[in-house]
Amino acid sequence: MFGRIGRFAVLRPWVTISAWLVAAVALAALAPQLKSTSDQAEFLPSHYESVQAARAQERAFPQNEQPAAVAVFQRTDRKALTEADKAAVAKAAAGLQDKGLPKIKAVTSSPEAVSANGEIALAQVLASVKDPYDPELGESVEKLREEARSLLAGTDLTVGLTGAAASAVDAKEASGDTDAMIMSATLVLIVVLLLVIFRSPLIAILPVVVISLAFMVATGLISTAAELGGLKADASISAILIVVLFGVGTDYILFLLFRYREQLRGGQDPKQAMISAVALVGETITSAAAAVVVAFLALLLSTMGMLRAMGPSLAISVAVALVAGLTLVPAVFSLLGTKAFWPSKAWRKEPRNALAGSIGSVAAKRPGIVAGVTAAVLAVLAVGALGFQPKFDTDSSLPQDLESVTAMKDLQRGFAAGQTDPTAVFLEKRDGTALDPAQLEAFGAALKIEGVGQVSPARTGANGAVAQYSVVLEYRPTEDKALDLVAGPLRDAAHRAAPEGTRALVGGTSAVLGDISTAVSRDYTVVFPAAGLAIMLILGLLLRSVVAPLYLMASVALGFAATLGATVWVFQEGAGEQGLLFTLPVIVYLFVVAIGTDYNILMVSRLREEIGAGRAPREAVRRAVTASAPTITAAAIILAGTFGVLMLAKNSMLQQMGFAVAFGILLTAFIMALLLVPTLTSLLGHRAWWPGHRDTLPAAPGGAGAAPGTGTGTGGSAAGDGPRADDRSLV
Repeated sequence: MFGRIGRFAVLRPWVTISAWLVAAVALAALAPQLKSTSDQAEFLPSHYESVQAARAQERAFPQNEQPAAVAVFQRTDRKALTEADKAAVAKAAAGLQDKGLPKIKAVTSSPEAVSANGEIALAQVLASVKDPYDPELGESVEKLREEARSLLAGTDLTVGLTGAAASAVDAKEASGDTDAMIMSATLVLIVVLLLVIFRSPLIAILPVVVISLAFMVATGLISTAAELGGLKADASISAILIVVLFGVGTDYILFLLFRYREQLRGGQDPKQAMISAVALVGETITSAAAAVVVAFLALLLSTMGMLRAMGPSLAISVAVALVAGLTLVPAVFSLLGTKAFWPSKAWRKEPRNALAGSIGSVAAKRPGIVAGVTAAVLAVLAVGALGFQPKFDTDSSLPQDLESVTAMKDLQRGFAAGQTDPTAVFLEKRDGTALDPAQLEAFGAALKIEGVGQVSPARTGANGAVAQYSVVLEYRPTEDKALDLVAGPLRDAAHRAAPEGTRALVGGTSAVLGDISTAVSRDYTVVFPAAGLAIMLILGLLLRSVVAPLYLMASVALGFAATLGATVWVFQEGAGEQGLLFTLPVIVYLFVVAIGTDYNILMVSRLREEIGAGRAPREAVRRAVTASAPTITAAAIILAGTFGVLMLAKNSMLQQMGFAVAFGILLTAFIMALLLVPTLTSLLGHRAWWPGHRDTLPAAPGGAGAAPGTGTGTGGSAAGDGPRADDRSLV
């Protein structure tokens, strides 16, 4: 099949290229735009209490203003506020209210909004939208900051804005042009590395052009599926698509180009060499892509809408990268022939590559020692994963000199930290009748537990059946103490105090994050095993073996734990972080386990090919490692470098993400794919391929290199299909 695909693309290049161009232009012009969403219901199922609380609020208080930010006023000398200062605060709040900025519902201050020590005064900024990341609200917050300073000119007061919307503005500023930085760094890495490997400007640039075209097609298909097929997706997926498409797409192109160059060195003409390359690696690339696709689709089992939306979108992008690698790349290079390598002539000969040869020789001669040492290294790193502490406090990851961070510290000099975003507690009468005032007072008193700084009087809805209490915690809404308090003691107290015939619901930021924590923990026990079983099935079909997929997935699981453990050692133990990004295990799963499995598949496919040619397991290991090392090295460096750029960001959570994925990719490539997997295969020998024993079959006459159009992809080692007799190198 793959031989036929390659033959069509190579012999009809303009038809293939035209089809891609038409698809890209049509989708770019006709596909709808992806829309952003931040509805809590999109992130959590309806049975979670925080979602039910949000819906109760929408029913009873449809016009309710949402806390967006808090203006924190203080004297420049940090002394107690004078009466003149308090008057200036009230005047400034009124002035900000009069500005009538978009999405700003009200700016209010009162005599009660002065701290007990008299040093801090607050003004509440209420918004007409729930989403703190709303672009128009963000612009208004920035304008409020400018206007507040102007209104305080000539006084002894300073002001700073903190709270959800202010933190969102600062987070955006701190991250800067992260997407642009990732894209730029990715392009530079791809171009520079391909230029170093192939010494050809055309080969360095063409993959970027090809993947850019694939990116247009993928985003168009995703937005169309979102509009017509009910697929959940939003504009935030674009950043991650950049990494996935350019990372995975470059991997597949490298798999193909290295084999194409190998066929050329074997004496085949350019068109036949490309057809042979597609026939030989088509099954490998397809299996690798299938493993990544099913891993992403396993996210559909998640209880979190955010992950369920991400899975199909990423699966579509990988499928597009696969089709581009099997059709568009062969078509483009068939037009150029050997001119694609201009001005280099190195493609004509096999230069020495001592390092790849040495790795292959060591893996073949000392498989037991190599397997033992690499497994021990991974096991030691994996121990660190036991200390993983999920962290939901995204605000603490921001640079400490941002206004929202410093204003929060100032606020805590006089008020409870939860003042910026109070927890909302609702009491609802089940039969829809009005709540009793005495019950409301008793219920509010029951909420004043340890860790709660203040509970406002009940505010009832239009028919009196629902009452809302604003509960100010002593902790910042996103820190672990707040999550533990809301998810545990506060909810327990509210449920116990709810009178007969009513129900209590606890919502707000802390409650949502607490429920997300529960959902993520549940997802780990469902999504990961389901993805592992699906990948094992694909490996079994590719290798026609039951044993090989078992130890491959065991090594992948060990690599996952080692990556997470290394990140814990570096950031929690080394840098003193209180915890790591709560979605980090999912991120490692997506980009290390799923995408990193490509390198294992490439290695075992080459091992199967060498063993199928009649070679002994250890000789097959030597030749397979020597042949695959350059491809895996180049692909891993590009992908790891792409994520490594995130370590340049000021946000510590982006730094954690960048380190974890970059380290995990390098670990998967250099430790697992080049050392652990081939040595385990060597130690198991023929048992690795049970029950098929495909390794006992003799090479087909003439090999795949002589019959490239057959599409079997499993032929022998004829000229151009594998190392030559001297086997000095394959690069």
